Amino acid sequence: MTTVALPGTGADETLPEVRELTSAEFPAANEVWRDYHGMTGDPEWDRVFAAFLSGRIVSLARCRRHPDGSMEVDGVFTPGAFRGRGYARMVMSALVVACHNDDLYMYAVESLAGFYAEFGFISIPERDLPPPIRERYVWAAGNMEGAEVRPMFRRAGL
Repeated sequence: MTTVALPGTGADETLPEVRELTSAEFPAANEVWRDYHGMTGDPEWDRVFAAFLSGRIVSLARCRRHPDGSMEVDGVFTPGAFRGRGYARMVMSALVVACHNDDLYMYAVESLAGFYAEFGFISIPERDLPPPIRERYVWAAGNMEGAEVRPMFRRAGL
């Protein structure tokens, strides 16, 4: 592994390895996600991308294929101790490159919409989301502003 100075750390750290997880690694991702809305990954439907630092997962992002074929990005999470070092950006980059053959949809936390825009996501009306994705937020009753999430879309391609 290469050693580099990461922004804002003031010290050398090992450059993380960023890659898609194998099915056997999903339990490790689930452990990291435990405190993140109880999220879990399912190898049958999900592609999960992680940044590893010294063998430890420091950031995750998931892309789920719904039964209708639509692809939803969610589960972008970096534990507090590892935030501010660009790891989420690294896993999102890996996800977007690996999943570039599909249109991607998401509900972005409102404060992170600009972050996702860096990867080509644009805001869309909720009605433009595929039904299986829209159904996840049916509890918001169309009040995306009140739910502090924003429907977003990224067209297939690099």
